[in-house]
Amino acid sequence: MNTAGNSSTPSKTADWHALSPDQSLARLESRMDGLSSEEVRRRLETWGPNSLPEPTRIGPVRRFLAQFNSGLIYFLLAAALASFMLGHIIDGAVIAMVVLVNAIVGFVQEGKAEQALRAIGHLISHQAAVKREEQQTSVQVAELVPGDIVILEAGQKVPADARIVRARALSVDEALLTGESLTADKASTAVPAEAALGDRSSMVFSGTLVKTGQATAVVTATGRATEIGKISGMLQEVTELSTPLLRQINRFATRFTRVILVGAVLLFGFLIWMRQFEWSEALIMVVALAVGLIPEGLPAVITITLAIGVRRMAARHAVIRKLPAVETLGAVSVICTDKTGTLTRNEMMVRRVFAGETELQVSGSGYSPEGELSTTQGGLEDAIPAVRELARGGLLCGDARLDQGEKGWSVEGDPMEGALIAFAMKAGLDPERERGEWPRVDEIPFDASHRYMATLHRSPEGGHVVFIKGAPEAVLRMIGKPGLNEEWETRISAAAATGERLLGFAVKRVDDAEDAINPDLLTVGVEPLGLVGFIDPPREEAQDAVAECRRAGIDVKMITGDHVATALAIAKQLRLADEPKAMTGTEVERLSEEELRNAVDKVSVFARASPEHKLRIVKALQAQGHIVAMTGDGVNDAPSLKQADVGTAMGQKGSEASREAAKMVLLDDNFASIVSAVHEGRTVYDNIRKLIAWTLPTNGGESVAVLLAILVGFTLPMTATQILWINLVTDSALGLALAFEPSERGVMERRPRRSDAPLLSSFMLWRVILVSFLFAGLSLGVFFVALDMDRSLETARTMVVNMLVVAGIFYLFNVRYLHVSSFSWRGILGTKAVLISVGIVLLAQLVFTYLPVMNDIFQSRPLSIFELGSIIVAGIGMMLLLECEKLLMRRLGWFDELQGGHITPQPAAP
Repeated sequence: MNTAGNSSTPSKTADWHALSPDQSLARLESRMDGLSSEEVRRRLETWGPNSLPEPTRIGPVRRFLAQFNSGLIYFLLAAALASFMLGHIIDGAVIAMVVLVNAIVGFVQEGKAEQALRAIGHLISHQAAVKREEQQTSVQVAELVPGDIVILEAGQKVPADARIVRARALSVDEALLTGESLTADKASTAVPAEAALGDRSSMVFSGTLVKTGQATAVVTATGRATEIGKISGMLQEVTELSTPLLRQINRFATRFTRVILVGAVLLFGFLIWMRQFEWSEALIMVVALAVGLIPEGLPAVITITLAIGVRRMAARHAVIRKLPAVETLGAVSVICTDKTGTLTRNEMMVRRVFAGETELQVSGSGYSPEGELSTTQGGLEDAIPAVRELARGGLLCGDARLDQGEKGWSVEGDPMEGALIAFAMKAGLDPERERGEWPRVDEIPFDASHRYMATLHRSPEGGHVVFIKGAPEAVLRMIGKPGLNEEWETRISAAAATGERLLGFAVKRVDDAEDAINPDLLTVGVEPLGLVGFIDPPREEAQDAVAECRRAGIDVKMITGDHVATALAIAKQLRLADEPKAMTGTEVERLSEEELRNAVDKVSVFARASPEHKLRIVKALQAQGHIVAMTGDGVNDAPSLKQADVGTAMGQKGSEASREAAKMVLLDDNFASIVSAVHEGRTVYDNIRKLIAWTLPTNGGESVAVLLAILVGFTLPMTATQILWINLVTDSALGLALAFEPSERGVMERRPRRSDAPLLSSFMLWRVILVSFLFAGLSLGVFFVALDMDRSLETARTMVVNMLVVAGIFYLFNVRYLHVSSFSWRGILGTKAVLISVGIVLLAQLVFTYLPVMNDIFQSRPLSIFELGSIIVAGIGMMLLLECEKLLMRRLGWFDELQGGHITPQPAAP
């Protein structure tokens, strides 16, 4: 016999689900009594062990050093080094400390290493029951090879991808691959070659869980060749993208560095050649000016702002694993979400009942037995007997149980059977009483080969009764009434259009002599009871969240393993689009990368999607310039979660692999929590822009004043230590207050900013330049006026320092509202953080101005009430001027580009 090693991998030799069991065995050169030990050895050498490769792990040192990989950080480190070399020890120490704190915060937040591949590996069971050389034995899963005959039973994890040869009542939980919570019924019957992964009922896949029944199957793929192994390979190939903010900061830092370096060289040359400075003195002055210009506190405050966003999101049931994801959420333009449990409740519920000639609607929520039966046709009382008999059949022909706990009603067993129990209770039946009065005698378990379940019960009125439930087509064949076929088919089509899952019900009455049932007993005398339509209802909060997304210009796309009709019906109920369009995974496969990029924006629902489809869809959306948030819970979602800009895993029903691949985890598995996180992400980005709009001008103003003094040749308005004092006080206290700013009204009324939007927009750049020169003008004006009034140089410089600090305070109130006027009750009062920061700064300035020891250290002098009052009046005048400028800019439409050209008119100030 030839070995199995004649082709690259057995998994590629055929669509195993489309072959018959005999064809699969022949193709694998295997047999039902198992492989020989020698054959197993040869195949193990050829295919390798049935295991997944260990991921490459990044050590803590490399992860810590990665926190310094930023253009702005490089520049700060260079400035710190230059400060140390030139004797500016305090300057250098402060800058180095800020950089170190920034790195530590980022390292701690991202402390948990990437473990997605290891989490996937844990899903594979350790032992497998196999047949080898006509004997059943137990072997290590790693020793399985293609062609092995494996024995599967309820409760076991499937050890490898395998083609079912024999099966009895087999159902498998494939949620980690398909995302669907309902178990998949399995049989040995071949299915079409083009069947999607979730429809391959003749296959079982590695890592999935056998829920019911038994099976014998032949292994078709092991290790990397399995479906779960392919996901592992995709994870290794995915390169995580940089976040929009990090890209913007790096671009800004690079340009900022170039400007400062060029300016420093020119200034150094000017001082040497034009002012005849000594080179060392000129170099010290240039470095001092650069230190004053560098926003050394900016990285740390940005990190703290992100950390505050993390805390706020946690309060909204969203846990951030990767710190930059906080800001990325604010730029999200597309949310790709699963259906089951995220947009829907993940609780089956009976919504519609066809009993006799009556169609009834069933109200309620989930598995709770509270609800009512109603009909628009009238005659509800006449239909009650038929409805209760149908409800009794659904209750007794099943094995599930309903329990009421602290968190409400839950089901143990099949979700649809749990929904039938709730329906029976709504119809007025007591489950325990019914089971006691109608004891079960025998049963035919559900099996995918015959697609029905039947139970034999002793009737309290005498005789025996068989209740039958199953696929409507299978139940119709038993009933055998041609007239009923057309009626049921009409209702089946109507139910499919609304996304309902239908079960047919029937009954057969037999005498006491029948104490066992078999399929032959159900060929005649079967009477119809009716049809029941099930839905997994949308979450009420999800409907509001989708509407909020649409108002915010965020597209919501459903990517699910469910059938297209069911998914499309839910999409229409949630109004994902005015006219949602759907595409199946098979259709996605037929499209080229370019065709898919052109199609993704127009499609709202992707059904029967495999892991490869999800990954292609996310990449296509990103190729269109979108910032993508992707939700998922199964191992099948891990590659697309890692690829997405904000991968979002489910905390309750999500797999460990999905959580480790994601940047955010939802504690409540609720779509509404994603939208809340987006809201917080936009607030964080707003606060970061406010921080930058505040920091750069305050640093720039003092630098412009000093630069003018150097160029023109008059006395410096501040000493180097006074410049450092201003930076320490304002950046560490006032700037940090902006990190705690609440959301501005209308934050979710804007469209998402472009992914390539610059950090400094035209308006922001204008504001930085304007305010810098205003600060410089105020400080120089105060300086020269003080000298003209015969104040000492030390007093004049003290007034300049206080002027810059007071100007920073008033500008803080102005910049708290980028889009609207700051003249409102809330704007004037500020927040608790603002008031505390202002109080600290004012106290520090009083110490700086009046404490003798500070006068000695910083060469400051006490000021009179008149001098302080004039400084405050100048600060108020500056704020009035900036508020007028803000009003003018709004009327000119410059606010329209604050978010990269995608912003709607803002509402009035709060």
